[in-house]
Amino acid sequence: MIIVMRAEATAAQRDGVREQVEASGGRSYAARDGNRTVLGCLGDTDALSEDNVEALPGVESVTRWRTPYRLASRELAPPGGRTVVRIGDGPAASVGGPALLVVAGPCSVEGPEMLLATARGVARAGAAALRGGAFKPRTSPYAFQGLGLDALRWLAEVRRVTGLPVVTEVLDPRQVELVAAHADVLQVGARSMQNFPLLAEVGRVRRPVLLKRAMSATVTELLLAAEYVLARGNPNVILCERGIRTFEATTRFTLDLNAVPVVKKLSHLPVVVDPSHGTGHWDLVEPMAMAGVAAGADGLIIEVHPRPEEALSDGPQSLKPERFAALMQRVRRIAQAVDRDL
Repeated sequence: MIIVMRAEATAAQRDGVREQVEASGGRSYAARDGNRTVLGCLGDTDALSEDNVEALPGVESVTRWRTPYRLASRELAPPGGRTVVRIGDGPAASVGGPALLVVAGPCSVEGPEMLLATARGVARAGAAALRGGAFKPRTSPYAFQGLGLDALRWLAEVRRVTGLPVVTEVLDPRQVELVAAHADVLQVGARSMQNFPLLAEVGRVRRPVLLKRAMSATVTELLLAAEYVLARGNPNVILCERGIRTFEATTRFTLDLNAVPVVKKLSHLPVVVDPSHGTGHWDLVEPMAMAGVAAGADGLIIEVHPRPEEALSDGPQSLKPERFAALMQRVRRIAQAVDRDL
């Protein structure tokens, strides 16, 4: 149920409506729509009668939710209509505002020297955050699974040296506190998008969450996964389109850029595009990165490795630092054409 208060409604009238919602077993979430307050009712509110609520002092209108997700919907957008998520402790890195966020780095952290060299290269090119996997979900149990705690420590040290905020994946609810102690953004990967205990746990901490769309998930399922995080009290969710599985076999996945304007129509959450996983081929990353920006994405996440041919995971889709620098120059021109900047 969505309750719109009159512009002249008093604080006491708003409190009275919220008390009525809570007395019926629900809870409410307030947002501003111009000079009016919008109350979104969450939980089991079937006992609430729309007619009775509409008769309360200060209420302008009452409607039922049109979507199965609540907090992720446009109806509960913050002031300005979009959520802007700040990344790290520095003043510059954020996503969802006028400037695009570019996150870049290796698929897996393979060593401190390699990580630092990559971080310095992507920072020079204009990336505002560093990605790198410490724990890797792999289809084969025999594939490289990441270096775990050592990798987390190297990521934290590289952040100290370069100033780049760190984005890394968490696989298990039991890892959340450990990863949050070393990283600025907790990534929930495509294979974990519907790991509901994990979503609830990252919702409990106050680190931003980068939530990737599962390879067979609909946009609605992605937004419902985000709802798990939001409902636990963490408002800092960044959605990521990283490609879905279709019948096409010439690319690793099909990068669904339709999802970018669709998500922005349905939700106030920022959305970034991952052209590395979406294509699986380094030479396709640049054109799809530019297409993602043109489609309205709020940022990009791109895999960069100094020696892709030696990478322990995802070498074929990783850019060398010099190619990443060239990509950033072209992406900057596309961004300016759509009234954005890096």
